[in-house]
Amino acid sequence: MAEEAEEKKIELEEGMECVQKGLTKLKIIIQGQPESFTAEEYVMLYTTIYNMCTQKAPHDYSQQLYDKYQEAVEDYITTIVLPSLKKKHDEFMLKELEKRWTSHKLMVKWLLKFFHYLDRFFIKRAEVPALNEVGLTCFRDLVYQEVKGRATDAVIALIDQEREGEQIDRALLRNVINLYIEMGKGKMEYYVNDFEEAMLRDSAAHYSRKAASWIFEDSCPEYMLKAEECLKKEKDRVSHYLHSSSETKLLEKVQNQVLVAYTNQLLEKEDSGCRALLRDEKVDDLSRMYRLFHKIPKGLELVAEMFKQHVAAEGMVLVQQAAEAANNKAESLGGSHEQDFVKNAFELHDKYMVFVKLFC
Repeated sequence: MAEEAEEKKIELEEGMECVQKGLTKLKIIIQGQPESFTAEEYVMLYTTIYNMCTQKAPHDYSQQLYDKYQEAVEDYITTIVLPSLKKKHDEFMLKELEKRWTSHKLMVKWLLKFFHYLDRFFIKRAEVPALNEVGLTCFRDLVYQEVKGRATDAVIALIDQEREGEQIDRALLRNVINLYIEMGKGKMEYYVNDFEEAMLRDSAAHYSRKAASWIFEDSCPEYMLKAEECLKKEKDRVSHYLHSSSETKLLEKVQNQVLVAYTNQLLEKEDSGCRALLRDEKVDDLSRMYRLFHKIPKGLELVAEMFKQHVAAEGMVLVQQAAEAANNKAESLGGSHEQDFVKNAFELHDKYMVFVKLFC
């Protein structure tokens, strides 16, 4: 019986040959070839790894299999993934990155099935990273660190194309941007440091150029329409492919460039600024002005001051008219100028209370 038990032991070389055969076939399957594991092949590979892990020392090859797992992942990356990414550029590189990350996760999923016993028992005993973590680390260190700069540039270029009215693949951007988060295992450090900071800088530069052109070309209402529209579109971008944590920071960058930087020039535009809108009772434009500037610290102070001056000026016109009427003996005999003044003052009050209620 002892001799029979000895015969069942799997030697390292023999076992690794079986494992390597399975890993080679898995690589072919992951690359999209019309291949699949038969039930017999699956059981054979799983059982071989299981037996190699459960044999008594010195025939427990758990550590060697753990190393083999990492070697298999690294080999796939260096021989297949990296060469394919180096051949692609811009949006095509992003599509390849998306494809390779999806394939990588599928490969790790298969490997976890084959190496299940190793992951369940050896990891805790040896106090080493779990196999899933090893797979992520390999991709992050070998692929992500290599292409993150190119990927960020390509993503930002697509965002700028969309800002110029071009149609882009939003699903692609969402998947690639989510990769930054997955590299941090849900934490935001990679997203913030490797993507968001560059995206915010580019957004500020983009809208700085736009605003510099708008302020000279457009009337105040036209400018505000463009500002409101771009803020709406940036918020829409966050909902479709950026992380929600970027919304406040992105909108603040845009507001600073299109509103804060040009507050005085915009509101004081001759024939179309705040005073002109009040004079012409442009309620829709004034409502838009309130919506835009109330979100900015002290953004309404200048608007409020202009509103105050405008109302005061109209009030003074009534006062002057009443004073002139009082000095006119012909009209003063009727005594109606006091009543007219009170009536006009109430009408002026009611007229501008509409604006006050609208903005409050």
